[in-house]
Amino acid sequence: MGQSISEITQLWDRALKRIEERLGEKQLFDSFFAGSYINEIHVDTIQIVVNSQLGANLIKTKYYDIVAEVIEELTETNYKLEFVLENEIQKKSTTTSTLKKAVYFSDAEIKNTLTFESFVVGDFNREASQAALMIASKPGMMFNPLFIYSDSGLGKTHLLHAIGNYIQKVSRPGARVLYVQAMEFLEEYVKYVRGEKDSETIKDYVLGFDVLLFDDVQFLAKRDKTEELFFSIFENMTNHGKQIVITADKQPSELSGLEERLVTRFSRGLTVKINEPDKNTCIEILKKKVVANGLDLTRFDESVLTFFADKFSSNVRDLEGALNRLIFYTIINLNHEERITLDDAVEAIGSITGNKSIGDEINENKIINIVADYYNLVPSQLTGKIRTGQIALARHIAMYLIRNNLDVSLQKIGIIFGGKDHTTVMSAISKVDKELKTDESLRTAVDELQAMIKPQ
Repeated sequence: MGQSISEITQLWDRALKRIEERLGEKQLFDSFFAGSYINEIHVDTIQIVVNSQLGANLIKTKYYDIVAEVIEELTETNYKLEFVLENEIQKKSTTTSTLKKAVYFSDAEIKNTLTFESFVVGDFNREASQAALMIASKPGMMFNPLFIYSDSGLGKTHLLHAIGNYIQKVSRPGARVLYVQAMEFLEEYVKYVRGEKDSETIKDYVLGFDVLLFDDVQFLAKRDKTEELFFSIFENMTNHGKQIVITADKQPSELSGLEERLVTRFSRGLTVKINEPDKNTCIEILKKKVVANGLDLTRFDESVLTFFADKFSSNVRDLEGALNRLIFYTIINLNHEERITLDDAVEAIGSITGNKSIGDEINENKIINIVADYYNLVPSQLTGKIRTGQIALARHIAMYLIRNNLDVSLQKIGIIFGGKDHTTVMSAISKVDKELKTDESLRTAVDELQAMIKPQ
């Protein structure tokens, strides 16, 4: 706990130095920032205590952008800022979990909507679903680790969140469960290398949890130091009976670039695969999704669901994304009583089907939408300012694909992605181009996206 408080204190100390430099007026700085401190960091908001109501008002109206810019530079996160007086906050002991959530893994929330109840089970994923429920019912007491693998978009991440929700709400209320994406874990280690974080603190933080849900472990391949940190965490947690669940795009023995000792330990637990869904299961997934969105299932022609099941059966995420496009299309173009026909479905998803008769034009928006769908994001996250691991990676890939597929200037790409300057865009594109030469997982993702943009 002390280390977490220390890091928050150090964050504000570094911020104050930059704020003072940018204000350029020592008397102004001393008058309104003296004695200020961060009281709480919670999810996307930082609460800052200042010494007077006048100071709070002045900072909010005249200097908010300066403070926000400095905080974003130091944390690489676009926090909302709240300025309050000490007598306005309830003095209470700040819990370890509140502090640490703010310092580490900002995307690590368990999503309440991703449960076993909302997970459609078929022959293709029954074994994985049963194993996940078994582990969630008795975490740390049976198979450790549980290793789930499949191609992209078939429900691995959903099962991780379902396990977390079940443990916290049913089998072990009060248990501490951490969901982490491999890219975000890697990003935390990079911050350590830059001197911004302490690797032992990251390790101690993770070890404070009872269950670790680790998504897309293949992204740790050929990251020797990061693998070493993860190995240490893995050994400690499993030796103390703490449950670990891991997902990847391949079974352990096929994960090239990972240390053999990690592969061996992954294999000693239970490994299960999610296959591609059959057509009937896809139709059931669509029906459940339609009802969950509050729509009347009888409005949909049977041919619509069959068409979607045929077109997107290899990827549940694409299947759901395509249906979301159809739902949006019906809201915009149809009244609430009209039937939804096959023609409507074809028109709604024309931009992503590769059908030469519809939606064949390639443009910036199409590429952004395809990349967003692939990473289970919304387009506004790609074009916004959030810099966390998965979003930043997807944003850089989208820039790379736009540059490679369209005659678009770096300046225009910068404008599309929130007003970034051309040097930032160039750096992002160069980074992807460089990593493609050594990162097999990234190369696979880019190849798959390129095939969606220009189907053969």
